[in-house]
Amino acid sequence: MARTQKGQIVKISDRWYVRYWERRSISGSIERKRVSHLLGPVTTRGKYVPEDVKNEAAKHMTTINYGSMKPERIVTIADFVEQVYLPWIEKHKRPATVHGYKHIWENHLKPICGSSWLKETRTYNVQSWLNQIGSNRLGKNTLKHIKSTISGIFTLAKQQDYFHGENPARDTAINPSAQAPRETYAYSLEEIQGILSVLPEPAATAFSIAAFAGLRHGEICGLHWEDYRDGELYVNRSIWNGKASDPKTRKSKAPVPVIGQLSKRLEIHRLKCGDAKEGPIFKNAAGQSASLVDMTNRKILPTLRAAGIQWQGWHAARRGLGSNLYRMGISEIVIQRILRHSNVSVTQAYYIKTDSQDVQGAMQKLQEHVSSLQDTLGTPIDKQIVM
Repeated sequence: MARTQKGQIVKISDRWYVRYWERRSISGSIERKRVSHLLGPVTTRGKYVPEDVKNEAAKHMTTINYGSMKPERIVTIADFVEQVYLPWIEKHKRPATVHGYKHIWENHLKPICGSSWLKETRTYNVQSWLNQIGSNRLGKNTLKHIKSTISGIFTLAKQQDYFHGENPARDTAINPSAQAPRETYAYSLEEIQGILSVLPEPAATAFSIAAFAGLRHGEICGLHWEDYRDGELYVNRSIWNGKASDPKTRKSKAPVPVIGQLSKRLEIHRLKCGDAKEGPIFKNAAGQSASLVDMTNRKILPTLRAAGIQWQGWHAARRGLGSNLYRMGISEIVIQRILRHSNVSVTQAYYIKTDSQDVQGAMQKLQEHVSSLQDTLGTPIDKQIVM
């Protein structure tokens, strides 16, 4: 049974600390370390320890003496992230998501908090990290992702008994002056037709799938001929950096109807592939699923650059589908079903873009509607004189 400790209260500079011994996991080995815990600032001039400081020390030592955390779970943030958190997300998250978390950890979090003890982290610690990171001119979305990653680390730490108490990221805030995210782009139907008129095959067919069926980059890479049947594309897999995984959400697996123009391109492409019935729709020289990154760099970018057309990315075609359908009067809930979003609010916020012509057209319709109204005497309402 561990020996009960009273702790030693000491004054260092202008602060009170309580010192005690604690067994901790350091690089996989359990070692006994001397620990100092901050109690508060020195507010009196006497040589005796104030009662409130003694009470705070006693309260802290109670948690040390009777706490249930095992020594092997008292680790640094770096040890927890690299030995527990990252392996967990590799097992449960999609490859692209894992890549994003690793990038945030290696480039933003590890340098400033890797050596900190996980169990001792408090809200003000996390806020200081975010303040430091936020001074590097990062955008708001990036800072939100970093804060979300910190929160996820401590959520798993609580679940695995590496951390006790409220998640310290909960009440923190990112830099309010951080740069707002750049407005995303959505291709119009005219732009899509212009791109398709110059792209070579099979890039044109791949781009048509993004623009007319709304599939994501990885879903296009993962398409097999077996997934194209009965006039629909069935999304069964997503490929990112050569790694296959399930589609993003359960609703992402819903089939997407294929319009006539896309169907013709797919059938012509099938014939060029030897009337293929199975295997990847877009193959590389080794017969595996082709990389759309290579297709973009080798075929799409040079072609569009020569034609004076700016490339806005694959997702601009997916956003374009949502925006173009909305301009045609298709309801948001139907667009959600076509784009296979889990929630219609995502469709509304990020995939339906309006421009100045949409706004002007809407106000013109309002003007025409108001002009058609008449008062009870039959006089057009816009000709009435308001006294």
